[in-house]
Amino acid sequence: MKTTVSLLVLVLISIYGVNSAKILGVMPVTGRSHYILVSTLMRALAEKGHDVTVISCFGEKNPPKNGTYRDIVVTEGLEEMQKLAPVVNMNMFDLDKSNPFVGAIFMASMFPAMTEVMLKNENVQKLINSGEKFDVVIVEQFANDAQKALSTHFGAPLVSLSGLGANYWVNSLVGNPSPPSYIPDLMLDYSVPMTFCERVVNSIVYVFNEFLHKFYIFSKHNEIMKKYIPNAPTHISDVLYNNSIVLMNSHPSINQPVPYVPNMIDIGGFHVKPPKKLPKDLQEFLDNAKDGVIYFSMGSNLKSAELPNEKRDAILKTFSKLKEKILWKWEEDELPGKPPNVKTAKWLPQQDILAHPNVKLFITHGGLLSTIETIYHGVPILAIPIFGDQKMNARSAVKSGYGVYLAYSELNEETMTNRLNEVLNNKKYKENVQTRSRLFHDRIVSPLDTAIYWIEYVIRHRGAPHLRVAALDLPWYKYFLLDVIGVIALVFLSSLLIFCYIIKLIVRKICSKRPKKGKKTKKE
Repeated sequence: MKTTVSLLVLVLISIYGVNSAKILGVMPVTGRSHYILVSTLMRALAEKGHDVTVISCFGEKNPPKNGTYRDIVVTEGLEEMQKLAPVVNMNMFDLDKSNPFVGAIFMASMFPAMTEVMLKNENVQKLINSGEKFDVVIVEQFANDAQKALSTHFGAPLVSLSGLGANYWVNSLVGNPSPPSYIPDLMLDYSVPMTFCERVVNSIVYVFNEFLHKFYIFSKHNEIMKKYIPNAPTHISDVLYNNSIVLMNSHPSINQPVPYVPNMIDIGGFHVKPPKKLPKDLQEFLDNAKDGVIYFSMGSNLKSAELPNEKRDAILKTFSKLKEKILWKWEEDELPGKPPNVKTAKWLPQQDILAHPNVKLFITHGGLLSTIETIYHGVPILAIPIFGDQKMNARSAVKSGYGVYLAYSELNEETMTNRLNEVLNNKKYKENVQTRSRLFHDRIVSPLDTAIYWIEYVIRHRGAPHLRVAALDLPWYKYFLLDVIGVIALVFLSSLLIFCYIIKLIVRKICSKRPKKGKKTKKE
């Protein structure tokens, strides 16, 4: 029955699809993981027959054959960012010590410059001044607000793609409620329910970010927008609050359930592909692991080879005591002190490895893509988060019962051995992640097909303005009912004053009729 319904939905999607549309995709981030995420959607749109143009810091070696796929590669992106911010050359494991206020200020100073690097690129400027028109502009949401004005310039609806779930970067832009009472900031190491002190900190961070965006970040992007985009709107707020839809890389099987307005669409896991055949050496390594395999990767930005010696040695000593084999993404040719049960490689096909039945545990940094992939394949985790949303994802794994958390500052041979043994020897972690996996897969339509449907929906309905909530048209004092509260308070206080005045008059009248002490009446 479920298969029949799914087929029916897909048939309806194909019937009510759109003819070949011109689509512009803008991917501002220099991180490879971000590119993998967004390019998956852009390739799928091209394979559907659409005419796709993509601005990014990378490019497709094998572009899709269906439709038209054009790359505009900003080759100087990473080099320019290194000049603008020497901090990118730091050991990224040191980011474990950062706090959310410093992180927010860092992003506020870095990302406007990152946005400008892309917009001033010669090939991007040629496109901007080409006179072309697009049917929809898709922009990855990553502190790059000026780039959204390309939708206005090209006369197209705007679709934002958030690589995360709902957060302060998108909630206010679509009028989505985001109460800090139970939704932790993505940069905080909190899970729900939060303690009183955590709610205090979370609320302060929430207000800080709101002020930082409204009074600094948006104004910087407004300047950049006017400098590089000829047909930009009068003010950046005219495009910021005009998203047709926001595609969210989230799902209740992965993220905490939170409120969504109608134009926020869950497509979490859309980048996950069916497993492919592994290279021969990896296939043999995994197949011959009779005691199972532990897969270890810190993602595409963090490099295991940059681990301090004491952390690396603690990990190696822990691995040497295990009966399981270890498959470790290690970015150098040699790993000093490598035990015989450890195999390393500079790059590993993560999704295909996690799909192998002999993989018993995934040691991860807790990045969202890795979290999604481990849930998809039903593999429990040991999370060692460092920065960004990694700590929040790791806390979520602990709360959902499919992983354990090891703070980087506490990583040593003893703590790592204890955490590994806890997951390997307690079957509840495997059972819980398999439950999550079933929830993840239980959808009437795949997340990628859902994303394509909604993009085509926006094109068909000329931006779908009927999905826009009225909250976006209210000034802040009306949104929070401060005018209503003020009037009610004024009426209440006025009524109270009038009441007190009347009581005072009554008391005075009564007192004036009473005989004064010492005065005799006429009879006396």
